[in-house]
Amino acid sequence: MHELSLCEGVLQVLEDTARNQGFKRINIVWLEIGALAGVELEAMRFSFEVIKKGTLADSARLEIIRLPGQAWCLPCAKSVEIEQRFDACPHCGSYQLQVTGGEELRVKELEVE
Repeated sequence: MHELSLCEGVLQVLEDTARNQGFKRINIVWLEIGALAGVELEAMRFSFEVIKKGTLADSARLEIIRLPGQAWCLPCAKSVEIEQRFDACPHCGSYQLQVTGGEELRVKELEVE
C-alpha cells in the first residue's frame, strides 16, 4: 500500500510548513488527487488516519478533491477528459492521447491554528 508512504510525505510537508509559518495545529487538510495519480482514495483516507496520530495533524480532517484525467487528442486536436490511462478519445475513439493532467497529488489548502 503506497498510500501510507504518500501520507508520510504529506505529513512531512505539513510539518515543514508549520515550522516555516508558525502554526501549532492543523484542523483540515485539503488534498487534490488526480484520477490518473494511481492513488486509492479509501486507502489514502485510512493511511492518513494512521499516520497523523501524535502529530500536529492529530485531530485533522482530510478532504480529498478529485481532479479528472485530462488528455490531448492528436487526431481531434481537442482536450478531453479521461477516466484512466489508455482510454479512447470520447469524441473520435482514437487512442492517440497525450496525458496533460490528472496525475497530481498536492496539498491545496490547510485550516490551521
